[in-house]
Amino acid sequence: MKVLLLNGTIVGTKTKTLLEEIQLYISQLANKYETTIINLENYEMQFVDGRPFDQYNEDMQKLISEMENADAYVIATPIFQGSIPGTLKNLFDAVSPLTMRYKPVSIVANGGTLQHHLVIESQLKPILDYFRCLVTPNYVYTHTNHFSTNGELIDADVHNRLKEMTKVFDQYIQMSQQI
Repeated sequence: MKVLLLNGTIVGTKTKTLLEEIQLYISQLANKYETTIINLENYEMQFVDGRPFDQYNEDMQKLISEMENADAYVIATPIFQGSIPGTLKNLFDAVSPLTMRYKPVSIVANGGTLQHHLVIESQLKPILDYFRCLVTPNYVYTHTNHFSTNGELIDADVHNRLKEMTKVFDQYIQMSQQI
């Protein structure tokens, strides 16, 4: 089983930190998964404009293929200006709606205000619902105060919620194998 840990931004470090923690928790599960962290900042992304797959650059083709070949996803996103980053939306626009169908997805997000967690409900979940993903019910939203000035995750409750989310994600992966 291939689990893609997707960092949906090209700036900042908090979502990277969250994905690294989740990768650690996934490695501690009884079920073993092949995990890959994708940081969009490491790719030369092109604006998706409807052209055929083979007309995008090599990095875009690789990103689309990584999405298509994954069996499950953890999507990490910051919340900017009350919205998901354009880079993440651009990647969603690049993949076929069939790519993520009936595949498990967990969500982690970070924002500057406590109210920005609503972006997950109003923007990200509807996109994932359109793709017909199996979205776990317990996403984890973090705030700047959950991190040290060095960018380390320091909040014990967030660690516990990430561990719990990972356990539920594992259950969703197991359920998806029966579809």
